[in-house]
Amino acid sequence: MTSKRACIFGATGGIGRALTRMLADAADYERIYACARTNRRWKQAKIVPLRFDLTSEPSIADVARRIANEGPLDLVIVATGVLHRKGALAPEKSWRALDPLVMAEMFALNSTGPALIAKHMLPVMKKGERTVFAALSARVGSTQDNHLGGWHSYRASKAALNMLVRNFAWESRTRNPQGVVVALHPGTVDTGLSAPFQPNIAARQLQSPSQSAANLINVISTLTPEQSGGFYAWNGESIAF
Repeated sequence: MTSKRACIFGATGGIGRALTRMLADAADYERIYACARTNRRWKQAKIVPLRFDLTSEPSIADVARRIANEGPLDLVIVATGVLHRKGALAPEKSWRALDPLVMAEMFALNSTGPALIAKHMLPVMKKGERTVFAALSARVGSTQDNHLGGWHSYRASKAALNMLVRNFAWESRTRNPQGVVVALHPGTVDTGLSAPFQPNIAARQLQSPSQSAANLINVISTLTPEQSGGFYAWNGESIAF
């Protein structure tokens, strides 16, 4: 039995919460850092809540320093992201709906924020051992898989995230050849992010947060360093960029 340490950003969201709980229940993990905008009480003693703001680099740096003082990490999962917010953000159906402020916020939350997490957390991960840094992306961020158009800002911000992950994978090889840096598509999950669009989703395609988390953890457990820089679905399928 090994004693692993993990950090989940977005730990109070649907998928992030399920991931945090499952990792805390795993015998081979001794500590889970649950990072979110607000602290919440967790029943598992292994879970350490930490506050951060995705739009505040100093808050991300503070989390990294706190964790670094206690030891290096085996796993980091970025489970943050936004698709819509009532009265402010919505996926565009046409280029006529493009708004520069909306686009800027989509990129800030879906691309820049995760990139800053990588900037501060990759140096906190173990060297010379297998580690995984995974950022939750979306299949609609694949340019090759885009057969419908629309959702311009969300698609583009996730495509940018995928490219950043690929860049980080190349760069991190020099620090730790055993490290894995990937983008993961969690599937269509029954969370607030997908709620407005669920009537158009077949019931068999909608996963619960716990189902998605279990699938993601399974994929993470099988990834090899040769797969670093890739984009993978919840079932292990490789997705074209």
